Amino acid sequence: MKRVLFALSSLLLLTLSAAAKPNILWVYVDDMNDWFSCYGETLIETPNLDALAAKGVRFTRAYAPAPVCSATRSAVMTGCMQTTGGFHNHRTEIKKDLPEGFVTIPQLFREAGYSTFNNRKTDYNFKFDPAELYSPELAKIVKTNSYEWMSQLKDMPFFGQLQFWGGKVGGEAGGKFPAKSRVDQAKVAVPPQYPDTPVFRNAIARHLEQTKLMDEELGKLVSALKEHGLWDNTIIFFFTDHGYQLPRAKQFLFEEGVRVPLVVANLPERKAEVRSDLVNLIDLGPSSLQLCDIKVPDYMEGRAVLAKDYQARDYTVVARDRLDYTIDRIRAVISPRFKYIKNFHPERPLTSPNYRDGYASFKELHKLHQAGELTPLQEQIFFEPKPEEELYDLKADPNELKNLAKDPAHAETLAQHRQWLAKWIKETGDLGQKPESDEELKAQLKRWKKRAVAPEFDRVR
Repeated sequence: MKRVLFALSSLLLLTLSAAAKPNILWVYVDDMNDWFSCYGETLIETPNLDALAAKGVRFTRAYAPAPVCSATRSAVMTGCMQTTGGFHNHRTEIKKDLPEGFVTIPQLFREAGYSTFNNRKTDYNFKFDPAELYSPELAKIVKTNSYEWMSQLKDMPFFGQLQFWGGKVGGEAGGKFPAKSRVDQAKVAVPPQYPDTPVFRNAIARHLEQTKLMDEELGKLVSALKEHGLWDNTIIFFFTDHGYQLPRAKQFLFEEGVRVPLVVANLPERKAEVRSDLVNLIDLGPSSLQLCDIKVPDYMEGRAVLAKDYQARDYTVVARDRLDYTIDRIRAVISPRFKYIKNFHPERPLTSPNYRDGYASFKELHKLHQAGELTPLQEQIFFEPKPEEELYDLKADPNELKNLAKDPAHAETLAQHRQWLAKWIKETGDLGQKPESDEELKAQLKRWKKRAVAPEFDRVR
């Protein structure tokens, strides 16, 4: 009888211990900037994200490690920059194993006794076995459109990823014209880096519509968590993988390409706050592990930004490398006030051939260029060679239009950021320094054929 009672009490303790573990849910959104009312947007209302931000931590200076999905997602999954792990080139055809010792975030949660799931997108630039990352028993049920499957999560701690299409809902902003939107495009503000034409106004209005649709879907998710009794014990991380679709945003290291929304809600015993310190999405894994008392591996470059002993960064680095058949290498160092951009191929303009050339916004840009109707600034940004170095005062110049790299008054700031980048490249062993293998280039050439015009392809053509 005593043995039975002891077994029952042990089982009860294990159950209570499991129940005490917080769930972690990543709401992972494609191609979207922080155009939410809690971030200051006035043309739409986003009550569901606003509600999360009102009771959580809203970061105003969160950055994606790359301006494209696969490189960012690979970095987020490992807690290390994509340039450290060797998954920096977008959509590698010849995928390699993770570096020795690397373990993905879902695997670390599974090792700690958590169930894990991902409802849709992975897009990792490395080899992986889905059954090792995500619990096989959950793999099928979470792919449904309904949230009824959440009833099966009530008695298990979980780490989950729910993917929202975000800036790809109903067609990518800037891809088609005209695109439907509830937002009056006459009211949108067109930043000076873009031509103020109906095509660009429509693209911006469309992205606001996508943001509104995403917020409505977020509301359905929150309702489902509450309905199935998961809300009180689930910490939610809401973020996007990079910026939206306009020509200077996605694929580039300007603010519109890499600064993203990040809200962490339902943190136990923590007051709501707004933070302006520099965080990088490689911090998501270490932060999630730390909240669940799971050891953060020493090799991870990300930081547990919600820990009591967290120390804010002096700067963060973001990186762009090959994107499909467009070969380039760009690095940026972001400090609290300034951004330094190093272009390793300044001879290649922002409008180098890329897969978005068929988008309405790109066609409009090229049409106006040929007609001589772009402003001198727009001509310089999109069609002239890039500067070798760029330096922007993000406080005075949020659209990054005035390059201060050659301004003697900012020589000291330029030197500091240049030094930080050199230090980072050396300490992390930035693998973007090495050319891609002939085998990888051949695989890309086979896939993209005549569109692969970068000179690097000549040696394998």
